[in-house]
Amino acid sequence: MDLFASLKQQVAGKGVKLVFPEGAEPRILGAAARLQNEGVLEATVLGDRAEIAAAAKENGFDISKLTVRTPETDPAKADLVAAFEERRKGKTTHEQALSTLDDATYFGTMMVYTGAADGLVSGAVHSTANTVRPALQIIKTKPGVSRTSGAFIMQRGDERYLFADTAINIDPNADELAEIAVESALTAKAFGIDPRVAMLSFSTKGSAAGDMVTKVQEATAKAQALAPNVPIDGELQFDAAFVPSVGAQKAPDSKVAGHATVFVFPELQSGNIGYKIAQRLGGFTAVGPILQGLNKPVSDLSRGASTDDVYQTALVTATQVLAAAND
Repeated sequence: MDLFASLKQQVAGKGVKLVFPEGAEPRILGAAARLQNEGVLEATVLGDRAEIAAAAKENGFDISKLTVRTPETDPAKADLVAAFEERRKGKTTHEQALSTLDDATYFGTMMVYTGAADGLVSGAVHSTANTVRPALQIIKTKPGVSRTSGAFIMQRGDERYLFADTAINIDPNADELAEIAVESALTAKAFGIDPRVAMLSFSTKGSAAGDMVTKVQEATAKAQALAPNVPIDGELQFDAAFVPSVGAQKAPDSKVAGHATVFVFPELQSGNIGYKIAQRLGGFTAVGPILQGLNKPVSDLSRGASTDDVYQTALVTATQVLAAAND
């Protein structure tokens, strides 16, 4: 079954509540209305009611079932401001909190933090920083996770893999790389991928030496200690991780080599290049970036995202919500 058809089947009717801060943007509004009207999830869009109504009329969207909230005048704003001040622990004055919560992304993030929404989807208009910064300030990372990371699901026909970190961390150290590996295994499992995690390098089991190799070796040991029940191995070259015959030759004792489904890149440069090569030359569909490691799901869209992209990202976010509830 197609990934998104599968995800839609998983989340439909489960009562997942998502908030979309960029409510007057037609791509956002169209996707949110479709999700709500199809009964997939409960969608709330944020913004000026008149602007949202005008966008809906211009594009022929039925928004009669959508929840529309305007941060500046919302009846719950005072409660969210108080919760924001408490969360910031003296780093924000009352006046600053009032102003900050006029921003729809901060308002939406506080909805997620307080449980009024289960997850947030943004970024069609705003930058990644505008989406991620409020999430890091308010929702924060899970216990034991020092930072968020970004992963892509790579799909081609019946093949489905996960690549990380392909979006956030420029040069993670061994501890951070180990965290990324463990979080990537959890993400893979949530999307129906049996996680077998390869810690990638230009070396396989000591075939080359250097600081970059040592980092991956140390990260592998740390990841194995963090998640002893997950098959994690490294350092492995991509062919040793992916091709059974090469894996058997280069790492004959490995439970991952030749059969990896989750590929953890040593730094962002190789991760970003790798997923785009698979996408453009290999014909894989790249779904993401999926933000990992946060206490609650927040998804960052590309500013070039289409309505279908927003719809699909919302399905991914809703799946993360359900996966977290089942942990």
